[in-house]
Amino acid sequence: MGVLEVVQQVINTVNGWVWGPVMLVLLVGTGLLLTLRLKGLQFRELPHAFAMMLHAAKSRKSDQEGDIPSFHALCTALSATVGTGNIAGVATAIVLGGPGALFWMWVTALVGMVTKYSEAVLAVKYRTKNADGTMSGGPMYYIEKGLKMKWLAMLFAFFGMIAAFGIGSMVQANSVTLALTSQVQAIGSVDVPVLGSVSLLSVVIGIILVFITALVTFGGIKRIGEVASVLVPFMAILYVIGGLLVLVLNFSKIPDALMLVFTYAFTPYAAVGGAAGYAVSQAIRYGVARGVFSNEAGLGSAPIAYAAAKTNKPVYQGMIAITEVFIDTLIICSITGLVVLTSGLWDDGTFSSTDLTIAAFANSLGPIGLLIAVASAVLFGYSTILGWAYYGEQCFHYLFGNRMKRVYKIVFLAAVLFGSVTKVGLVWDISDTFNGMMAIPNLIALVALSGVVVAETKKYFDERKAGKKSGGIDKVPA
Repeated sequence: MGVLEVVQQVINTVNGWVWGPVMLVLLVGTGLLLTLRLKGLQFRELPHAFAMMLHAAKSRKSDQEGDIPSFHALCTALSATVGTGNIAGVATAIVLGGPGALFWMWVTALVGMVTKYSEAVLAVKYRTKNADGTMSGGPMYYIEKGLKMKWLAMLFAFFGMIAAFGIGSMVQANSVTLALTSQVQAIGSVDVPVLGSVSLLSVVIGIILVFITALVTFGGIKRIGEVASVLVPFMAILYVIGGLLVLVLNFSKIPDALMLVFTYAFTPYAAVGGAAGYAVSQAIRYGVARGVFSNEAGLGSAPIAYAAAKTNKPVYQGMIAITEVFIDTLIICSITGLVVLTSGLWDDGTFSSTDLTIAAFANSLGPIGLLIAVASAVLFGYSTILGWAYYGEQCFHYLFGNRMKRVYKIVFLAAVLFGSVTKVGLVWDISDTFNGMMAIPNLIALVALSGVVVAETKKYFDERKAGKKSGGIDKVPA
């Protein structure tokens, strides 16, 4: 057995634990605990959360402390979460766990909204102002300041830095390249030149990705926020409109698709045609795992972006963060899931991942559907690279300070190019492991500091209530 085979076996074993039942129970369990302690905040205040998000989108100027407007912070977080998980992750969950997996993705999102809220509240409360006036925050800071556990904070930062090279750069670049090259190769008359074992097209795509990534990331969080605030709404609206068009055309099939989702969330699915049979445990496992992979609630990545927001009220940014999970999973992932289930292609054994979602769009909308799906796959992947470039840089900054920050950015860009031209199966598995390991220190902090979140929440809503009683202006507090 070769070295790579041994490494693969070790990674598979570790992954089985990191993303196994215990971790998934901890992720959902933390969300349930926070839901109870905050008395269902994500349900009671959801309209208010969206009102705050829309207010932040309209009012992007603020003289409060922070680096970027609150809406830009939301879009930066969304740029990282709305990625391959929304296209490939949903399709994979349905193929591996059956239609019921979509139901468990919804469950994960419902508790994940309050998890993300808590992360954002703690991120703003415990953030640090750097010597150059910029802000730094995230789990490593609220673990160090709130729990007084520097070693655990450093562990989170290390896991986050490594995950950024994999899930945030190589894997995303590879997904973008595959989405484009597969369509070129599908055109029989096109002969793609090959350099050794690498196609010239992959190299060209990789170089372009590196260039457009460098243009944004070297401008820091302000430029990333500005680009994300334009790119994220555009790509989300494009995908949602495309998906809704498919569902309008397949409207008569939606009731049956929903019946499949709710039935097989609790009932085993028998093998039919090319599909395998599914146990309920598989629906739960893949639904929860892919749900968390998509919205990242509990992993600790998004609070790094929220810490840069221009606001003095932690709860304000926390309320906006609730909408991130709602948009990512309950809107975008739901559309993907229903498009896949109404297509009739999910159980024929032919497709398994991104190709299933693309085929489902093309099956209903023809070339236009194909264009929307491929363009979305490319934009989703690129936006994730931008978001994770900042996450990784902040983790690196926490561990090593400002020294060699430019070197980090160059290495990150090299990882983007490497991912574009190389098969990244092992890289995906390794980064998946570190991505999951980020959650362990973060979940410890969320549970231990849940009392702080409750206190901040009570303080905010008491002040809001007092403002109403006194006749003060209470539109949407900044």
